Amino acid sequence: MLTGDAASQPGRAADAASQPGRAADAASQQGRAADAASQQGRAADAAQVIRAADAAAQVIRAERSRILATLIRVTGSVDLAEDATQDAVVRALQTWAREGVPDNPRGWLLVVARRRAVDVIRREARRSGKEAEAVALLDPAPDSPESVRDDLLRLVFTCCHPALSLDTQVALALRTLGGLATAEVARALVVPEATMTKRLTRAKQKITRAGIPYRIPGAEELPGRLAGVAATVYLIFNEGYAAGAGDDLIRVGLADEGLRLARLLVELMPDEPTVLGLLALLLLQDSRRLARADADGRPLLLAEQDRSLWDRAAITTGVALVGQALRRTPDNPDRYVVQAAIAACHALAPSYDRTPWDAVISWYDVLLTVHDTPVVRLNRAAAVAERDGPAAGLALVGAIVGLAGYPWFHATRGELLRRLGRADEAATAYRAALALDLNGPQAARLRDRLAECR
Repeated sequence: MLTGDAASQPGRAADAASQPGRAADAASQQGRAADAASQQGRAADAAQVIRAADAAAQVIRAERSRILATLIRVTGSVDLAEDATQDAVVRALQTWAREGVPDNPRGWLLVVARRRAVDVIRREARRSGKEAEAVALLDPAPDSPESVRDDLLRLVFTCCHPALSLDTQVALALRTLGGLATAEVARALVVPEATMTKRLTRAKQKITRAGIPYRIPGAEELPGRLAGVAATVYLIFNEGYAAGAGDDLIRVGLADEGLRLARLLVELMPDEPTVLGLLALLLLQDSRRLARADADGRPLLLAEQDRSLWDRAAITTGVALVGQALRRTPDNPDRYVVQAAIAACHALAPSYDRTPWDAVISWYDVLLTVHDTPVVRLNRAAAVAERDGPAAGLALVGAIVGLAGYPWFHATRGELLRRLGRADEAATAYRAALALDLNGPQAARLRDRLAECR
């Protein structure tokens, strides 16, 4: 027994000697687990910050134009209001990503922007010994929903004052109301960025020098101001509906802002055919929003879209507005009403192959009598191609001039040439389109088409 017990001791000693190693292994495992938990925690924190930043960006997109409009009213300066609003936006993106979006984001942004404006006015006031206007901004009365709405309309009509050229009106509104960068405005209006920078600077200077009033015009002035306002709202929506560049097919904030402004115009001028047609057009186009891209985000043509995803409520409202507008323009077609009628033909067709192409083409013929542009002619040619075949459409496209810098001119040529089996020519046309400004999903779709030509 003694021999047996003694013989077992070395094994026990070896077990004892192994304990520190096991403890070290356990400690190492615990350390790795702690590192993994720490990494997971950091990843969760990062994801939370990203979600908060995205939420902040969405709120800012929705509120920016309202903050700017209110600040222009209270400061009387477009430049000061823009600077103060931008400062508030930057601070919001920094603060909200950490702390979350506040309960009243518009109030938060407006307070920060006002304080920035006060700082600037005080600095300037000290030079002249006056601080009264800065003090007036310190404790303003709360803004009612009606005053916010009116501020937006004031800004629309100030940007679209007849003292400014129509091109300048649209450019200024895209920059201030739409929040587009100068380069984006230049691209939307097909002019060089340097030219657009000068145009915007001159426009702001003219508003100040000429004392252009920041107000909603009287009823007698509205018809003369409508062309610029309608064109501006349409372009804001259109840049959102089909972004000119970037990674997204749709810039939701801009599309929604265009719809909001169109509704405000209808509230202001409920019997005006132009604004009824404008809102109808935007609703009918936007009704397809959920069906316009595939699972990979690539745009889908009308023929490829799942029509069950179309917004039937928007279509019903849009078609009713088209009817109202047409009854008010029996002898004098309006460009927005006619475009809305074309959109209604597509919206009401139960399937693509049952689209009433005769009616679509007839409406395009009417549109050309009031708005004859190369883009309208291109769209009509595409409709003719659907009714009469790609050769007929291609002949019409070939007769259009002035669209060498428009990517959809080349893309349309490419599509028609591809259908005719002229793959090499189609590939050349697709390459020409891809060399111009497109958003990421649009470019991806055209690269797919180009690959099919090989």
